[in-house]
This record gives sequence, structure tokens and C-alpha cells, in this order.
Amino acid sequence: MSSVPPDVPPVQIGAETKPVLDRPAKRQPRSGPKWEQEAKERLRTAIKRFSKPLAELVQRDANEGDTRLLVTDFLCDGLGYDKYSDLTTEYAVRGEFADYGVRIDHELVAFIETKRATTKLSVRHLRQVEMYAVNEGVEWIVLTNGARWQVYHITGGLPVVIDLALDLNLLSDETAAQKTNALFYLARESLKRRQIDELWKTKAATSPKSLASSLLTEPVLTALKREIKRRTGQTVEKTDVSRLLKETVFRPECL
Repeated sequence: MSSVPPDVPPVQIGAETKPVLDRPAKRQPRSGPKWEQEAKERLRTAIKRFSKPLAELVQRDANEGDTRLLVTDFLCDGLGYDKYSDLTTEYAVRGEFADYGVRIDHELVAFIETKRATTKLSVRHLRQVEMYAVNEGVEWIVLTNGARWQVYHITGGLPVVIDLALDLNLLSDETAAQKTNALFYLARESLKRRQIDELWKTKAATSPKSLASSLLTEPVLTALKREIKRRTGQTVEKTDVSRLLKETVFRPECL
């Protein structure tokens, strides 16, 4: 008696008829190393779990202290920092204090400034912690009100160069996966491996100032002069093209 189930269709192979048996589904390849998958899963779970208490903080206009409690829990449960070995609250810098100093393997890597849940983050808050970073030789500043997370890279010198590398709102309409992929660069595992450096370099290369600077270079101005001549028949000097771009096209902050 045949052991082949009656509903399995036969396939003709030469002169013989053999059944086609179901093959096991192929395992989908991982989209990253195991540590990255685990970190993202932890972060994704935390984003979902903290969304409700975070929304409640905003709704009741919670003070800065209450917001900081949530931020501390999120740094530990979501981003993977150890409360005792990685985070120092009220980090002293020349007689003043940053809300958090962040260490990875005993090395100070970032300062975090926390504001109350309903506070709109601004340049004033950035300036408040900028000098802490410059004085301590720290490259990264994080501003947050619990919902909004802004990450800046600081390059010391004269003048100090500040680049926005990441800007994310946990209460936005983006999916949990989108939020996870963006904020992952701030996770301990990722920050330790300096993955955020490439994100920062890309952002800096395409910033308004960088794009404006590129458009004012000699080859681009020459090409624009040639294109204006081709399109209009008028000859405009490169110095005039440069001046008009600055006066009529670029926003002031681009310059």
C-alpha cells in the first residue's frame, strides 16, 4: 500500500511518477548581527511601552523632575545603559552641572540635557550644554523632553562647529520600526561602535551650510554662468551670480 497522501500531486520524472512533498520554508536571513537585532528589539519594546506614560506626562504638563525620571528609565530599559556605571546625574563641569554625563567603558562620550515634557527644545538649551561638552572634550550632546530627542555633534575649535545628527519625536505618527531604526544610533551598543559617526558625516555633508558652500564654489558658479547664458542669452559675471545667490536664494542661516 502506498504511503503517499492522496492529495499530493505527482510529478512525471522520466518514466516514473513520484510525489512532490512539501519542502520546509527557507529561513529568512537576519538583517544585522545578533547584538543589533537584540538591541533593536529591546528598543522597539520600550518605545511601545513608554508611549502611554510619555503622552500622560505631556497631557498633565509634568515638571522637569518627573520627565527626568521617565528619561532615566528609557535610557536604561530602551537604550541599554546601566544606571550606575554608565550614567552620572548632575555631572559637574567647572562649577555647573549637566543633567547627565554618559560613559561607555569608563569613557565620557555624551552629555544629556533634559527639559520638561511640554518644553519646546531650542538653540538656547543647546548653548546651555555646549560649553560643557567643549570643556570636557565630549563630541555628543543630547537634548530631550522625553518625547523629542535631538542629538548634536560638537567639533571643538574656533569657531565651535555644531551639527544636528538626529532629530526624532517618539510621539510622532511614524511607526515603531521607523522610530527604532532612527533612535538605535543612540543605543549603548551602537554608540560604543560609533555607528552614529557615519550618520553625522552624511548629515553634515548635506546641511544647508554645506550645500550653500558647494554652490558657491568656482566650478558651480562657472556652470551656472554658462547655463544662464544658454537659457537666456544674457552674460552674467560669476561674482554677480554669487552675490545674487546670497541675497535672493539662500536663507541667512545657510551663510
